[in-house]
Amino acid sequence: MAKHEKPAKYAKHIAAHDPIIDPCWDPVFKSIFTRNTTQSEIARKKLLSAILEKPVKELSISANEPPVSRLDQRQIRYDIQCLFNSGERADIEMTLYPHKWEVFRMEYYLSRLFASQEIREEKGSYRTLKRSYQISLLARGQLFEDKSFDHHFIYYDPENKIPFGGLTAIITLELEKLGVTAKKAVSAMSEKERWAVFFKYYNDTEKQPLIQEITREEEGIAMAADVINGFTADEVAFFHEMSVEKYELDMRAHAQEAEEIGEARGEARGEARGRAEGEARGWKKGRVEGRAEGEARILDLLKKSGYDTQGIEAALKNSE
Repeated sequence: MAKHEKPAKYAKHIAAHDPIIDPCWDPVFKSIFTRNTTQSEIARKKLLSAILEKPVKELSISANEPPVSRLDQRQIRYDIQCLFNSGERADIEMTLYPHKWEVFRMEYYLSRLFASQEIREEKGSYRTLKRSYQISLLARGQLFEDKSFDHHFIYYDPENKIPFGGLTAIITLELEKLGVTAKKAVSAMSEKERWAVFFKYYNDTEKQPLIQEITREEEGIAMAADVINGFTADEVAFFHEMSVEKYELDMRAHAQEAEEIGEARGEARGEARGRAEGEARGWKKGRVEGRAEGEARILDLLKKSGYDTQGIEAALKNSE
């Protein structure tokens, strides 16, 4: 790994901010934390330690880099899979605009991560399974209606208030809910809060004094800032190119989604109208058939009782 010559925590300023170099944009986020450098490694471990609230020592990471030509594929994931020395594993990712089905996607990939552990070997068993985490930082929008930006989900029986004690957990950080946290003194912020504020306000001109203070105080964040400041001209050009392509693809996806929603609404309205008309016709037919059946039963009973029903039948016909 490259030697870190100058401690970033003593840096006096942050480099000029390019709107494209936003750590909340998933390719940039991944570029910061998956480099084969001391700065990137320290930043990654410090971020994981802050979120999991315990010391983290990694064994390996998996970058899962998707080819640029396939950015339009929804299954592409800009995640970072980490394996710790303890055997635990975590998947961490930044999502700029969470989809409405985001929680289901998190659960799906956490299940895959947990099940990727090999326990069929000679000494493997269920008791050798290690904890797995899905960590999702959500840059825009809100998934949950409460005011907390930090959630830690585990299996739990809400009726009897008993935790399951399983080995999987989903952790989410919703950066849109940081308004109150960002007003706190840096010294009063937790490490997790400092990281969240850094991601959220890195490119906010008005928040630069706050970002600089956090960078001076938090070693891992200072390392992340060093990585950002060290992006080459080619890398910045690459981010620009990807941003243009992503914008075009996003607009196309939004247009397709709007079209699908419009078609679905049209079908629903047509189905509702057709159902209403069908029910009206059915009700009218049922009323006619029910009346005819009732009249027939009455006439039959009268005939069996010896009544002359000719006059009654004529009266019924005239009333139709």
